[in-house]
Amino acid sequence: MVQEEVNNDGADEQMLGADDNDKLAGKRDEVKFIKGGDQNGDAKIDIGNVNGKDKEEAFTGMTKEELMKYANDPFWIRLRWIFFVGFWLIWLGMLVGAVFIIVQTPKCAAPEPLPWYKRGILAKFSNFDATTDNVEIVKQIKASGVIYEMPAELTYNVRDPDVEEKIKNIVNHYKDTEAHVILDITPNYVPKTSRLLKDAMDDDAKRSAFVWIEKPEVPNNWLSLVNGSAWAEVKPNNYVLSQFGDGLYDLHMNDTIVKKELSHVLKHLIELGVKGIRLKNTKFFILSKQIEDERPAENTKYDLTQYGFWTHTQTTFQEGLGDVLYEYLSVIKNISADAFLSVADDVIRPEVYRTASGDMGIDVPLYGKFVKSLSSPKDKDLRSELTNVMREAGNHTWLQWNVEDADANTEVDASATVLFLSLLPGTPVVPVGKEVYGNLSDTISKQIEQSRMSPSYMHGDFAMLPVDPLVAYTRQRIKSGNPGFLVVFNPTEINQKANVTHPSLPEKMTVVAISDNYNITNVAAKNKIATEDLEVSAFATIILTYVPVKTE
Repeated sequence: MVQEEVNNDGADEQMLGADDNDKLAGKRDEVKFIKGGDQNGDAKIDIGNVNGKDKEEAFTGMTKEELMKYANDPFWIRLRWIFFVGFWLIWLGMLVGAVFIIVQTPKCAAPEPLPWYKRGILAKFSNFDATTDNVEIVKQIKASGVIYEMPAELTYNVRDPDVEEKIKNIVNHYKDTEAHVILDITPNYVPKTSRLLKDAMDDDAKRSAFVWIEKPEVPNNWLSLVNGSAWAEVKPNNYVLSQFGDGLYDLHMNDTIVKKELSHVLKHLIELGVKGIRLKNTKFFILSKQIEDERPAENTKYDLTQYGFWTHTQTTFQEGLGDVLYEYLSVIKNISADAFLSVADDVIRPEVYRTASGDMGIDVPLYGKFVKSLSSPKDKDLRSELTNVMREAGNHTWLQWNVEDADANTEVDASATVLFLSLLPGTPVVPVGKEVYGNLSDTISKQIEQSRMSPSYMHGDFAMLPVDPLVAYTRQRIKSGNPGFLVVFNPTEINQKANVTHPSLPEKMTVVAISDNYNITNVAAKNKIATEDLEVSAFATIILTYVPVKTE
Protein backbone atom coordinates (compact mmCIF):
# COMPACT_ATOMS: atom_id res chain seq x y z
CA MET A 1 0.00 0.00 0.00
CA VAL A 2 1.39 3.39 -0.98
CA GLN A 3 1.45 6.01 1.85
CA GLU A 4 -0.38 9.18 0.94
CA GLU A 5 1.95 12.12 0.66
CA VAL A 6 0.95 15.05 2.81
CA ASN A 7 1.71 18.51 1.54
CA ASN A 8 1.37 21.38 4.16
CA ASP A 9 3.01 23.95 1.91
CA GLY A 10 5.72 24.77 4.49
CA ALA A 11 3.28 25.51 7.30
CA ASP A 12 5.60 23.92 9.88
CA GLU A 13 8.48 26.12 8.93
CA GLN A 14 6.30 29.22 8.98
CA MET A 15 4.93 28.47 12.53
CA LEU A 16 8.43 28.06 14.00
CA GLY A 17 11.09 30.64 13.73
CA ALA A 18 14.78 30.01 13.40
CA ASP A 19 15.38 30.37 17.15
CA ASP A 20 12.59 27.97 17.95
CA ASN A 21 14.06 25.45 15.61
CA ASP A 22 17.36 25.71 17.40
CA LYS A 23 15.68 25.17 20.75
CA LEU A 24 13.80 22.17 19.51
CA ALA A 25 16.93 20.84 17.99
CA GLY A 26 18.57 20.99 21.39
CA LYS A 27 15.69 19.06 22.93
CA ARG A 28 15.49 16.28 20.37
CA ASP A 29 16.32 12.93 21.69
CA GLU A 30 18.33 10.69 19.49
CA VAL A 31 16.82 7.30 18.96
CA LYS A 32 19.26 4.49 18.35
CA PHE A 33 18.50 0.95 17.34
CA ILE A 34 21.06 -1.39 18.80
CA LYS A 35 21.21 -4.85 17.44
CA GLY A 36 21.25 -7.44 20.15
CA GLY A 37 23.77 -10.19 20.32
CA ASP A 38 21.19 -12.90 20.50
CA GLN A 39 20.40 -15.16 17.53
CA ASN A 40 16.71 -14.41 17.63
CA GLY A 41 17.25 -10.89 16.19
CA ASP A 42 16.10 -8.87 19.27
CA ALA A 43 17.17 -5.20 19.33
CA LYS A 44 17.46 -2.53 22.06
CA ILE A 45 16.21 1.01 21.63
CA ASP A 46 18.15 3.88 23.35
CA ILE A 47 15.88 6.92 23.53
CA GLY A 48 18.45 9.11 25.34
CA ASN A 49 17.52 11.53 28.19
CA VAL A 50 13.75 11.75 28.36
CA ASN A 51 13.83 15.00 30.36
CA GLY A 52 16.13 16.67 27.89
CA LYS A 53 19.00 16.97 30.44
CA ASP A 54 22.33 15.32 30.72
CA LYS A 55 22.67 12.86 33.55
CA GLU A 56 25.74 14.66 34.86
CA GLU A 57 24.07 18.10 34.83
CA ALA A 58 23.61 19.27 38.52
CA PHE A 59 20.89 21.54 39.87
CA THR A 60 21.93 25.19 39.72
CA GLY A 61 20.28 27.80 42.00
CA MET A 62 19.52 31.37 41.14
CA THR A 63 22.47 33.58 40.37
CA LYS A 64 23.20 36.81 42.23
CA GLU A 65 21.93 38.83 39.32
CA GLU A 66 18.66 36.89 39.33
CA LEU A 67 18.29 37.34 43.12
CA MET A 68 18.96 41.07 42.93
CA LYS A 69 15.91 41.47 40.69
CA TYR A 70 13.83 40.79 43.88
CA ALA A 71 15.94 42.85 46.31
CA ASN A 72 13.67 45.84 46.10
CA ASP A 73 10.45 43.92 45.79
CA PRO A 74 7.98 45.30 48.45
CA PHE A 75 6.96 41.82 49.58
CA TRP A 76 10.50 40.70 50.30
CA ILE A 77 11.41 44.02 51.91
CA ARG A 78 8.45 43.70 54.27
CA LEU A 79 9.30 40.04 55.07
CA ARG A 80 12.91 40.93 55.87
CA TRP A 81 11.78 43.68 58.26
CA ILE A 82 9.38 41.29 59.98
CA PHE A 83 12.18 38.76 60.62
CA PHE A 84 14.60 41.49 61.73
CA VAL A 85 12.22 43.08 64.21
CA GLY A 86 10.97 39.68 65.41
CA PHE A 87 14.50 38.49 66.16
CA TRP A 88 15.33 41.49 68.34
CA LEU A 89 11.99 41.38 70.11
CA ILE A 90 12.54 37.71 71.01
CA TRP A 91 16.10 38.42 72.12
CA LEU A 92 14.98 41.38 74.25
CA GLY A 93 12.19 39.26 75.75
CA MET A 94 14.64 36.56 76.78
CA LEU A 95 16.92 39.19 78.34
CA VAL A 96 14.06 40.71 80.33
CA GLY A 97 12.92 37.25 81.40
CA ALA A 98 16.39 36.31 82.60
CA VAL A 99 16.68 39.52 84.64
CA PHE A 100 13.20 38.93 86.10
CA ILE A 101 14.10 35.39 87.15
CA ILE A 102 17.31 36.58 88.81
CA VAL A 103 15.53 39.39 90.66
CA GLN A 104 12.52 37.35 91.75
CA THR A 105 14.34 34.16 92.72
CA PRO A 106 14.68 34.06 96.54
CA LYS A 107 18.25 34.49 97.64
CA CYS A 108 19.88 31.67 99.58
CA ALA A 109 19.19 32.75 103.12
CA ALA A 110 22.14 32.82 105.48
CA PRO A 111 21.93 29.98 108.01
CA GLU A 112 20.08 31.12 111.10
CA PRO A 113 22.07 31.39 114.33
CA LEU A 114 21.58 28.62 116.83
CA PRO A 115 18.94 29.15 119.54
CA TRP A 116 20.35 30.78 122.66
CA TYR A 117 20.29 27.53 124.63
CA LYS A 118 22.54 25.88 122.03
CA ARG A 119 24.75 28.89 121.37
CA GLY A 120 26.62 29.47 124.62
CA ILE A 121 27.51 27.55 127.75
CA LEU A 122 25.00 27.20 130.60
CA ALA A 123 25.99 28.11 134.17
CA LYS A 124 24.38 25.99 136.89
CA PHE A 125 23.89 27.29 140.46
CA SER A 126 23.11 25.01 143.39
CA ASN A 127 20.75 27.39 145.21
CA PHE A 128 17.36 28.92 144.44
CA ASP A 129 18.30 32.53 145.00
CA ALA A 130 20.16 34.79 142.56
CA THR A 131 22.79 37.21 143.82
CA THR A 132 24.88 40.00 142.33
CA ASP A 133 27.93 37.72 142.50
CA ASN A 134 26.06 35.18 140.38
CA VAL A 135 25.49 37.79 137.71
CA GLU A 136 29.16 38.82 137.64
CA ILE A 137 30.27 35.21 137.21
CA VAL A 138 27.80 34.70 134.36
CA LYS A 139 29.13 37.81 132.60
CA GLN A 140 32.72 36.61 133.02
CA ILE A 141 32.15 33.17 131.51
CA LYS A 142 29.89 34.54 128.73
CA ALA A 143 27.06 32.15 129.63
CA SER A 144 23.91 32.27 127.51
CA GLY A 145 21.79 30.67 130.23
CA VAL A 146 21.68 30.24 134.00
CA ILE A 147 20.18 27.19 135.73
CA TYR A 148 18.54 27.28 139.16
CA GLU A 149 16.97 24.29 140.88
CA MET A 150 13.51 24.73 142.32
CA PRO A 151 12.78 22.69 145.49
CA ALA A 152 10.71 19.66 144.52
CA GLU A 153 7.79 20.51 146.82
CA LEU A 154 7.29 23.87 145.08
CA THR A 155 6.78 22.50 141.56
CA TYR A 156 2.98 22.60 141.64
CA ASN A 157 2.89 25.75 143.82
CA VAL A 158 4.32 28.24 141.31
CA ARG A 159 1.21 30.43 141.66
CA ASP A 160 1.77 30.95 145.37
CA PRO A 161 2.82 34.58 145.95
CA ASP A 162 6.03 33.66 147.79
CA VAL A 163 7.14 31.25 145.05
CA GLU A 164 6.26 33.74 142.32
CA GLU A 165 8.33 36.39 144.08
CA LYS A 166 11.33 34.06 144.23
CA ILE A 167 11.13 33.32 140.52
CA LYS A 168 10.65 36.98 139.55
CA ASN A 169 13.67 37.93 141.67
CA ILE A 170 15.88 35.47 139.77
CA VAL A 171 14.60 36.65 136.40
CA ASN A 172 15.08 40.33 137.29
CA HIS A 173 18.71 39.77 138.25
CA TYR A 174 19.50 38.84 134.63
CA LYS A 175 17.23 41.23 132.74
CA ASP A 176 20.20 43.49 131.85
CA THR A 177 22.38 40.58 130.66
CA GLU A 178 22.22 38.26 127.67
CA ALA A 179 21.69 35.24 129.93
CA HIS A 180 18.28 33.53 130.09
CA VAL A 181 16.88 31.84 133.18
CA ILE A 182 16.35 28.06 133.25
CA LEU A 183 14.61 26.24 136.11
CA ASP A 184 15.02 22.61 137.14
CA ILE A 185 11.69 21.26 138.40
CA THR A 186 10.56 17.89 139.81
CA PRO A 187 7.15 17.04 138.35
CA ASN A 188 6.80 13.31 139.05
CA TYR A 189 5.82 13.41 142.74
CA VAL A 190 4.13 15.70 145.26
CA PRO A 191 4.31 15.98 149.08
CA LYS A 192 1.48 14.93 151.37
CA THR A 193 0.48 18.59 151.75
CA SER A 194 -0.22 18.84 148.02
CA ARG A 195 -3.64 20.00 146.87
CA LEU A 196 -3.63 17.13 144.34
CA LEU A 197 -3.39 14.57 147.13
CA LYS A 198 -6.04 16.31 149.23
CA ASP A 199 -8.42 16.33 146.27
CA ALA A 200 -7.78 12.62 145.67
CA MET A 201 -8.42 11.78 149.30
CA ASP A 202 -11.79 13.54 149.14
CA ASP A 203 -12.88 12.52 145.63
CA ASP A 204 -12.51 9.03 144.13
CA ALA A 205 -12.67 10.46 140.60
CA LYS A 206 -9.45 12.42 141.17
CA ARG A 207 -7.40 9.45 142.34
CA SER A 208 -6.39 8.70 138.74
CA ALA A 209 -3.68 11.36 139.19
CA PHE A 210 -1.81 8.81 141.33
CA VAL A 211 -0.93 5.13 141.11
CA TRP A 212 -3.64 4.33 143.61
CA ILE A 213 -4.52 0.71 144.45
CA GLU A 214 -7.34 -0.43 146.70
CA LYS A 215 -6.14 -3.68 148.21
CA PRO A 216 -5.97 -5.24 151.67
CA GLU A 217 -2.21 -5.83 151.41
CA VAL A 218 0.85 -4.26 149.74
CA PRO A 219 0.20 -4.50 145.97
CA ASN A 220 3.58 -5.95 144.88
CA ASN A 221 7.33 -6.18 145.53
CA TRP A 222 8.32 -2.72 144.30
CA LEU A 223 10.89 -0.98 146.48
CA SER A 224 11.42 2.67 147.31
CA LEU A 225 14.64 4.38 146.21
CA VAL A 226 15.09 5.37 149.84
CA ASN A 227 14.15 2.36 151.95
CA GLY A 228 11.61 -0.43 152.13
CA SER A 229 8.40 -0.87 150.15
CA ALA A 230 7.46 1.64 147.46
CA TRP A 231 3.84 1.64 148.66
CA ALA A 232 2.32 3.93 151.26
CA GLU A 233 -1.05 3.25 152.88
CA VAL A 234 -2.89 6.60 152.80
CA LYS A 235 -6.20 5.10 153.93
CA PRO A 236 -7.13 1.66 155.20
CA ASN A 237 -6.67 -0.75 152.28
CA ASN A 238 -5.69 2.17 149.96
CA TYR A 239 -2.08 2.19 148.74
CA VAL A 240 -0.34 4.92 146.73
CA LEU A 241 3.03 4.53 145.00
CA SER A 242 5.75 6.35 146.94
CA GLN A 243 9.19 5.67 145.42
CA PHE A 244 11.01 8.78 146.66
CA GLY A 245 10.51 8.60 150.41
CA ASP A 246 7.96 9.00 153.16
CA GLY A 247 5.30 11.60 152.47
CA LEU A 248 6.16 11.86 148.74
CA TYR A 249 3.67 10.35 146.31
CA ASP A 250 4.26 9.46 142.64
CA LEU A 251 2.00 11.00 140.03
CA HIS A 252 0.66 9.15 137.02
CA MET A 253 2.31 11.34 134.33
CA ASN A 254 0.01 10.15 131.54
CA ASP A 255 -3.18 11.05 133.39
CA THR A 256 -5.41 13.88 132.16
CA ILE A 257 -5.46 15.61 135.57
CA VAL A 258 -1.67 15.58 135.85
CA LYS A 259 -1.16 16.71 132.26
CA LYS A 260 -3.45 19.66 132.86
CA GLU A 261 -1.72 20.62 136.12
CA LEU A 262 1.80 20.34 134.74
CA SER A 263 0.83 22.25 131.59
CA HIS A 264 -0.42 25.10 133.81
CA VAL A 265 2.87 25.06 135.70
CA LEU A 266 4.94 25.23 132.49
CA LYS A 267 2.81 28.05 131.06
CA HIS A 268 3.02 30.10 134.24
CA LEU A 269 6.80 29.76 134.45
CA ILE A 270 7.18 31.02 130.88
CA GLU A 271 4.83 33.92 131.66
CA LEU A 272 7.04 34.84 134.66
CA GLY A 273 10.03 35.21 132.32
CA VAL A 274 11.63 31.77 132.62
CA LYS A 275 13.03 30.77 129.22
CA GLY A 276 13.96 27.14 129.77
CA ILE A 277 12.77 24.24 131.91
CA ARG A 278 14.63 21.03 132.72
CA LEU A 279 12.65 18.11 134.12
CA LYS A 280 14.11 15.88 136.81
CA ASN A 281 13.47 12.15 137.30
CA THR A 282 12.06 11.60 133.78
CA LYS A 283 13.25 7.99 133.76
CA PHE A 284 10.91 7.36 136.72
CA PHE A 285 7.82 8.80 135.02
CA ILE A 286 4.94 6.37 135.62
CA LEU A 287 2.84 6.08 132.45
CA SER A 288 1.12 2.74 132.99
CA LYS A 289 -0.96 1.39 135.86
CA GLN A 290 0.25 -2.16 135.39
CA ILE A 291 1.69 -3.33 138.73
CA GLU A 292 3.48 -6.55 137.87
CA ASP A 293 6.24 -7.71 140.21
CA GLU A 294 9.84 -6.78 139.47
CA ARG A 295 12.32 -9.50 138.57
CA PRO A 296 15.70 -10.05 140.21
CA ALA A 297 18.68 -8.45 138.45
CA GLU A 298 20.92 -11.39 139.45
CA ASN A 299 23.35 -9.02 141.11
CA THR A 300 24.96 -10.86 144.02
CA LYS A 301 26.06 -7.61 145.70
CA TYR A 302 22.51 -7.01 146.96
CA ASP A 303 19.79 -8.95 148.74
CA LEU A 304 16.08 -8.85 147.92
CA THR A 305 15.43 -6.04 150.43
CA GLN A 306 17.75 -3.67 148.55
CA TYR A 307 16.85 -1.56 145.53
CA GLY A 308 19.78 -2.82 143.44
CA PHE A 309 18.58 -6.42 143.67
CA TRP A 310 15.71 -5.79 141.20
CA THR A 311 15.62 -4.88 137.50
CA HIS A 312 13.02 -2.06 137.88
CA THR A 313 11.75 -2.58 134.35
CA GLN A 314 8.22 -1.87 135.64
CA THR A 315 9.02 1.54 137.15
CA THR A 316 11.65 3.05 134.82
CA PHE A 317 11.83 3.99 131.14
CA GLN A 318 8.22 3.12 130.48
CA GLU A 319 6.95 2.85 126.93
CA GLY A 320 5.57 6.09 125.48
CA LEU A 321 7.88 8.38 127.48
CA GLY A 322 9.01 10.28 124.38
CA ASP A 323 5.45 11.01 123.27
CA VAL A 324 4.39 12.26 126.71
CA LEU A 325 7.41 14.55 126.95
CA TYR A 326 6.71 15.84 123.46
CA GLU A 327 3.23 16.91 124.59
CA TYR A 328 4.80 19.05 127.32
CA LEU A 329 7.38 20.36 124.84
CA SER A 330 4.53 21.46 122.56
CA VAL A 331 2.91 23.33 125.43
CA ILE A 332 6.06 25.42 125.88
CA LYS A 333 6.72 25.98 122.17
CA ASN A 334 3.14 27.16 121.64
CA ILE A 335 3.74 29.91 124.21
CA SER A 336 7.27 30.87 123.17
CA ALA A 337 9.20 29.40 120.25
CA ASP A 338 12.37 30.72 121.89
CA ALA A 339 11.86 28.65 125.05
CA PHE A 340 12.98 25.06 125.53
CA LEU A 341 12.18 21.92 127.50
CA SER A 342 14.86 19.41 128.42
CA VAL A 343 15.99 17.10 131.22
CA ALA A 344 18.22 17.56 134.25
CA ASP A 345 19.43 13.95 134.43
CA ASP A 346 21.24 11.61 132.07
CA VAL A 347 18.64 9.99 129.82
CA ILE A 348 20.76 6.77 129.80
CA ARG A 349 18.56 5.20 127.08
CA PRO A 350 18.01 7.87 124.41
CA GLU A 351 15.85 5.59 122.26
CA VAL A 352 13.12 5.68 124.95
CA TYR A 353 12.97 9.47 124.67
CA ARG A 354 12.02 9.34 121.01
CA THR A 355 8.44 9.71 119.85
CA ALA A 356 6.61 7.16 117.73
CA SER A 357 7.71 9.14 114.65
CA GLY A 358 11.38 8.93 115.68
CA ASP A 359 11.86 12.54 116.82
CA MET A 360 13.41 13.37 120.18
CA GLY A 361 10.67 14.33 122.64
CA ILE A 362 12.83 17.00 124.30
CA ASP A 363 15.38 19.65 123.39
CA VAL A 364 19.11 19.05 124.01
CA PRO A 365 19.08 15.80 126.03
CA LEU A 366 21.75 15.19 128.64
CA TYR A 367 23.38 11.90 127.72
CA GLY A 368 26.49 9.87 128.28
CA LYS A 369 29.22 9.72 130.88
CA PHE A 370 31.81 10.93 128.38
CA VAL A 371 32.67 13.96 130.52
CA LYS A 372 33.67 11.69 133.40
CA SER A 373 35.87 9.63 131.07
CA LEU A 374 37.38 12.80 129.63
CA SER A 375 38.38 14.04 133.07
CA SER A 376 39.78 10.60 134.06
CA PRO A 377 41.15 9.28 130.77
CA LYS A 378 43.41 6.53 132.06
CA ASP A 379 42.62 3.20 130.34
CA LYS A 380 39.75 4.82 128.40
CA ASP A 381 39.19 4.72 124.65
CA LEU A 382 37.87 8.27 124.42
CA ARG A 383 37.57 8.32 120.65
CA SER A 384 35.35 5.22 120.53
CA GLU A 385 33.32 6.38 123.52
CA LEU A 386 32.60 9.79 121.99
CA THR A 387 31.74 8.21 118.64
CA ASN A 388 29.26 5.87 120.33
CA VAL A 389 27.65 8.71 122.29
CA MET A 390 27.09 10.76 119.14
CA ARG A 391 25.72 7.79 117.22
CA GLU A 392 23.36 6.58 119.93
CA ALA A 393 22.00 10.04 120.67
CA GLY A 394 21.52 10.69 116.96
CA ASN A 395 24.03 12.32 114.64
CA HIS A 396 22.07 15.57 114.46
CA THR A 397 21.12 15.70 118.16
CA TRP A 398 22.48 18.59 120.21
CA LEU A 399 23.48 17.35 123.68
CA GLN A 400 24.09 18.80 127.12
CA TRP A 401 27.64 18.10 128.30
CA ASN A 402 27.36 17.96 132.07
CA VAL A 403 30.70 19.27 133.38
CA GLU A 404 29.51 18.37 136.88
CA ASP A 405 30.21 14.73 135.93
CA ALA A 406 33.93 15.53 135.70
CA ASP A 407 36.16 13.97 138.32
CA ALA A 408 37.56 16.65 140.62
CA ASN A 409 40.46 14.45 141.77
CA THR A 410 42.30 14.17 138.49
CA GLU A 411 45.38 15.47 136.69
CA VAL A 412 43.24 16.91 133.87
CA ASP A 413 42.83 20.65 134.31
CA ALA A 414 39.24 21.93 134.30
CA SER A 415 40.07 24.32 131.47
CA ALA A 416 41.24 21.39 129.32
CA THR A 417 37.93 19.61 129.88
CA VAL A 418 35.79 22.67 129.12
CA LEU A 419 37.85 23.62 126.05
CA PHE A 420 37.52 20.15 124.53
CA LEU A 421 33.76 20.14 125.17
CA SER A 422 33.27 23.71 123.95
CA LEU A 423 33.17 22.91 120.21
CA LEU A 424 31.44 19.53 120.37
CA PRO A 425 27.85 19.48 119.03
CA GLY A 426 26.23 20.38 122.32
CA THR A 427 26.06 22.76 125.25
CA PRO A 428 28.46 22.53 128.21
CA VAL A 429 26.59 22.81 131.52
CA VAL A 430 29.12 24.27 133.96
CA PRO A 431 28.55 24.06 137.73
CA VAL A 432 29.48 27.36 139.34
CA GLY A 433 31.26 27.42 142.67
CA LYS A 434 32.57 23.86 142.54
CA GLU A 435 36.18 22.77 142.30
CA VAL A 436 35.64 20.97 139.01
CA TYR A 437 34.73 24.23 137.33
CA GLY A 438 38.10 25.83 137.97
CA ASN A 439 38.74 29.42 137.02
CA LEU A 440 38.49 29.92 133.29
CA SER A 441 40.35 33.05 132.30
CA ASP A 442 38.57 35.89 130.53
CA THR A 443 40.66 35.15 127.43
CA ILE A 444 39.54 31.53 127.24
CA SER A 445 35.92 32.46 127.93
CA LYS A 446 36.01 35.05 125.16
CA GLN A 447 37.59 32.62 122.69
CA ILE A 448 34.95 29.98 123.48
CA GLU A 449 32.18 32.52 122.92
CA GLN A 450 33.61 33.71 119.58
CA SER A 451 34.28 30.20 118.32
CA ARG A 452 30.77 28.99 119.16
CA MET A 453 29.29 31.90 117.19
CA SER A 454 31.17 30.95 114.00
CA PRO A 455 29.29 29.32 111.07
CA SER A 456 31.72 26.39 111.11
CA TYR A 457 30.62 25.57 114.63
CA MET A 458 26.91 26.35 114.36
CA HIS A 459 26.36 24.69 110.99
CA GLY A 460 29.59 22.83 110.19
CA ASP A 461 30.30 19.12 110.04
CA PHE A 462 31.71 17.21 112.99
CA ALA A 463 34.39 14.60 112.25
CA MET A 464 36.68 12.57 114.49
CA LEU A 465 40.32 12.17 113.40
CA PRO A 466 42.43 9.01 113.94
CA VAL A 467 45.37 10.46 115.92
CA ASP A 468 45.91 7.88 118.67
CA PRO A 469 46.77 8.22 121.49
CA LEU A 470 45.37 11.75 121.19
CA VAL A 471 41.69 12.58 120.70
CA ALA A 472 40.88 15.09 117.97
CA TYR A 473 37.93 16.35 115.96
CA THR A 474 37.22 19.02 113.36
CA ARG A 475 34.35 21.43 112.87
CA GLN A 476 34.25 22.93 109.41
CA ARG A 477 31.92 24.22 106.74
CA ILE A 478 33.35 24.08 103.22
CA LYS A 479 32.41 27.56 102.07
CA SER A 480 34.44 30.60 101.15
CA GLY A 481 35.34 32.68 104.19
CA ASN A 482 34.44 30.08 106.82
CA PRO A 483 37.51 28.82 108.70
CA GLY A 484 37.47 25.38 110.27
CA PHE A 485 38.48 24.33 113.79
CA LEU A 486 40.70 21.53 114.99
CA VAL A 487 40.43 20.50 118.66
CA VAL A 488 43.04 18.12 120.13
CA PHE A 489 43.24 16.66 123.65
CA ASN A 490 46.15 14.70 125.06
CA PRO A 491 44.86 12.08 127.56
CA THR A 492 48.37 10.83 128.40
CA GLU A 493 50.89 11.97 131.00
CA ILE A 494 53.59 12.87 128.46
CA ASN A 495 53.75 15.34 125.58
CA GLN A 496 52.60 13.85 122.29
CA LYS A 497 53.16 14.71 118.61
CA ALA A 498 49.78 15.17 116.98
CA ASN A 499 50.52 13.65 113.55
CA VAL A 500 47.20 14.91 112.22
CA THR A 501 46.64 14.17 108.55
CA HIS A 502 43.47 15.06 106.74
CA PRO A 503 42.84 16.22 103.15
CA SER A 504 41.18 19.44 104.36
CA LEU A 505 43.99 20.47 106.73
CA PRO A 506 46.56 22.99 105.42
CA GLU A 507 50.29 23.05 106.12
CA LYS A 508 49.89 25.74 108.79
CA MET A 509 47.20 26.60 111.33
CA THR A 510 46.57 29.38 113.84
CA VAL A 511 46.24 28.74 117.58
CA VAL A 512 42.87 29.90 118.97
CA ALA A 513 43.15 28.82 122.59
CA ILE A 514 45.12 26.50 124.87
CA SER A 515 44.21 25.14 128.31
CA ASP A 516 45.84 26.64 131.37
CA ASN A 517 48.13 23.62 131.83
CA TYR A 518 49.59 23.80 128.30
CA ASN A 519 53.37 23.98 128.90
CA ILE A 520 54.95 23.95 125.44
CA THR A 521 56.59 27.38 125.29
CA ASN A 522 56.41 28.07 121.55
CA VAL A 523 52.62 27.62 121.46
CA ALA A 524 50.41 30.57 122.27
CA ALA A 525 47.13 32.06 121.11
CA LYS A 526 47.26 33.69 117.63
CA ASN A 527 50.58 32.00 116.80
CA LYS A 528 51.01 30.16 113.51
CA ILE A 529 52.12 26.57 113.78
CA ALA A 530 53.07 24.00 111.15
CA THR A 531 50.59 21.14 111.13
CA GLU A 532 53.36 18.53 111.02
CA ASP A 533 55.06 20.13 114.06
CA LEU A 534 51.96 20.21 116.29
CA GLU A 535 52.70 18.85 119.76
CA VAL A 536 50.24 18.67 122.66
CA SER A 537 51.32 18.72 126.29
CA ALA A 538 50.13 16.18 128.85
CA PHE A 539 46.42 16.29 129.82
CA ALA A 540 46.00 19.52 127.84
CA THR A 541 43.74 20.79 125.07
CA ILE A 542 44.47 23.03 122.09
CA ILE A 543 42.08 24.63 119.60
CA LEU A 544 43.38 25.73 116.19
CA THR A 545 41.72 27.39 113.23
CA TYR A 546 42.49 27.01 109.54
CA VAL A 547 41.18 27.64 106.05
CA PRO A 548 40.03 24.25 104.74
CA VAL A 549 41.86 22.91 101.69
CA LYS A 550 39.39 22.22 98.90
CA THR A 551 39.68 18.69 97.61
CA GLU A 552 38.67 17.54 94.13
